[in-house]
Amino acid sequence: MKLAVIHGSTRINGNTEYLTYQAVPKGKATHIYLRDYHIQPIIDERHEEKGFQEVDDDHQELIDIMLKHDILVFSTPIYWYSMSGAMKTFIDRWSQIMRDPNYTHFREELGKKKAYLIAVGGDNPHIKGLPLVQQFKYLCDFYGMSFEGYVIGKASKPGDIRNDVRALQAASTLIKEL
Repeated sequence: MKLAVIHGSTRINGNTEYLTYQAVPKGKATHIYLRDYHIQPIIDERHEEKGFQEVDDDHQELIDIMLKHDILVFSTPIYWYSMSGAMKTFIDRWSQIMRDPNYTHFREELGKKKAYLIAVGGDNPHIKGLPLVQQFKYLCDFYGMSFEGYVIGKASKPGDIRNDVRALQAASTLIKEL
């Protein structure tokens, strides 16, 4: 099984990355750091006569990488009870990919994948992060992906995640295929 981790944090070596590496060490998967790519926000042209216009950015490259994997791990800090802006922009553009004539297989291919979520937040994340978990569950349901599980960690300042023993343990056993 080929595994890809999609990192939505803008901070290098932050708490979310640390927790994610407990679940998926660097050498065990393809790690995609959205902060290293240029992804334009979606311009909703679904109802335009010509449909979506081509966008000159890295989004299709990331989609191609993602589609080559069987298991997807979405890793994001919890920002305002949801995912990071980088992750949201990446996923918003899926609406455009679904209408791209070169990606007519996109939804079907996602439906064959397993998905996991790893998230870290500072203010009571085990409760306030639940809307994010629900959002990912709905995303998976829409595409037919199997939502296999999630881990939420608690950390406010750099390095705090090392004190969340429960999250570290849960992350280390999250993905059975490893």
